[in-house]
This record gives sequence, C-alpha cells and structure tokens, in this order.
Amino acid sequence: MADNKKNNVVGFFDSPIHQKRFEAAMDIWKDYPDAKHAMFNHSIFCQTYLPYRNPGDDATDWEHKQGSASLIIQCMKVKDPKTEKLIHLGLPYGTKARLILAYLDTIAIKNQSPIVDVESSITGFTKAIGLSNSGRDIKDVKSQLARIAASHITLNYLTEDQRSLNVNFTLVKKYDLWFPKNEGQRVLWPSYIELSNDYYEELCARAIPLDMRALAVLKNSPMALDTYRWLAQRLHRVKKGGQFITWKAMKDQFGSDYGAMKDFKRKFRLTLRDVKLVYRDARIEEDKNKGFNLYTSLPPIPKKTVVFLNPPRDS
Repeated sequence: MADNKKNNVVGFFDSPIHQKRFEAAMDIWKDYPDAKHAMFNHSIFCQTYLPYRNPGDDATDWEHKQGSASLIIQCMKVKDPKTEKLIHLGLPYGTKARLILAYLDTIAIKNQSPIVDVESSITGFTKAIGLSNSGRDIKDVKSQLARIAASHITLNYLTEDQRSLNVNFTLVKKYDLWFPKNEGQRVLWPSYIELSNDYYEELCARAIPLDMRALAVLKNSPMALDTYRWLAQRLHRVKKGGQFITWKAMKDQFGSDYGAMKDFKRKFRLTLRDVKLVYRDARIEEDKNKGFNLYTSLPPIPKKTVVFLNPPRDS
C-alpha cells in the first residue's frame, strides 16, 4: 500500500488543490504559451501588492513598499443617491482584486482604450479571470470592482538612474457607480471604468504579459499570484551571473502577514512550488537556507508573440 502511494502523483501533493494545480500545469506545458494566452498587468502591480486580506471595512489607507516601488491606496467616500450620505466601500484586497486589475489592464491594452465596459459582460468577466459564475463569486467581484473604482491609488517608483516616475497618479479617472434597485442588494459596482490618462499611458508602455492559464491556476492564493507576477517581470531582467535575494527581503515583500520567519518560509516554499509548476522557465533556486538565487529566464509569454502598444498621445 505504501509503495502504491509513493507511485501515485496524488500522494506527492499535500492537498487536492495542489493536485489540481499540477494537472492544470500539465495542460500549460502541453500547449506552450503564446499571444492568445496573454493577459497584462502594469509593472508596478507586479512589484507592489494589495492587502492579502480585508484590512477592515473601517480602514481608509494601505501602503506596501518594495525597494524603490511604493503602492499607496486610500479609500474614498462615494455618495449614495438614495440617502445622499457619503459612504466608504472599503479597500480592495485578496485574489479577486488582483485578478480584476489584470483584467482591466488587459481589456484596456487589447481594445486600445482606457474605457472598460464591465456592466454588459459580468459573466464573461468572471470567466476570463478564472472564476465561476456562482452568485457568491459574482457578488465578490462586484464588491472588489467598486472598491477599486472608489479608491485613490498612488504608484511611485524610481528608475535605475534614480529618476522618480509616476508620482501620485490615480488608477481610475471616472466611473459610473451602479446602485441596485432592490434594497436587499447592497453590492454597489461600476458599470464602466475609465482609467486615468497617466495610468493608461504608463500601462501601454510598461505592461507585463502574463499567462491567463497560470492566473487561473493560482487564483486561490494572493501570495501565489504576487510571486508569479513578480517573477514574470523580474527574471527576464536579471543580469548574467544571477542575483541573490535574502529570506528577509522575501519576507519583507511577500510575508507581511507572517510574524515568525519559520512560518513564512514554510508557506513561501509551498507557494513557490506551485508557481514554478505554471511558470516552467522560472530559474529561481534556494541557496542553503540563506535566500534565493535568481537567474535570467524566459518570460511566461514570449515577447516576440506580443505586440506592445506605444503610449497613446493626446489628440
């Protein structure tokens, strides 16, 4: 019996979720990624991240720093047309907010427009980001869409020559917030979103191509999504000879929710295992429990298969 378990691939994984991720990864390996699998995300969201969990409905701001990059989110109030009162919708968080941002970026890139219509395609929307069309998933998507639209998001980063770019620009310029007629439906969500000009221009210039199948496989783990996106934008830029990153630096970037280093190490090792299943060309190796060596790797979506837009110009 023990020998059979060793020979069974299910026995190699510690949960049914990991087994499903392995099976999905095999499908990715059989069909090498190309343009039809591409989704996009602004490079800043591949370096700095939203909260893993709800920081609290009363929380009004959040900041995440990573090296020279910084993400600051402020929860803005919106007016309920029925009560005429200002209300907070809360800060965006978790896996769905991450997938939604990638979806918004992707539609803007593919349609060559900063305006994204979400009202007419909520079913296709949830399918595109790897979710079901269950009432719960759609409710969560609507809630996170509204939180994103009603948040003031500031992105900052320094270039290698120490120039400061993208200081204090917001993600969403304009949105139409839909208020349900049914009083029992308190989920507010935007029928369309118009990305700010600054964000849209930078997105067109600095979009990172990701494999939508990989995002779907990792959709249940915010840490896995963050790790995958970070490697996607980082590994192809590693210089010859590689780069070493300490465990402390990894914890600062991905382990804000973990107190003890040993707990973070255990979680991150499992997460990295899943990420490397879907990003097969990722060359990242642990170095004697001190940290990780990064080596130049092919991106998840080959650049030659993706046509990047030039930053749009004002007419």
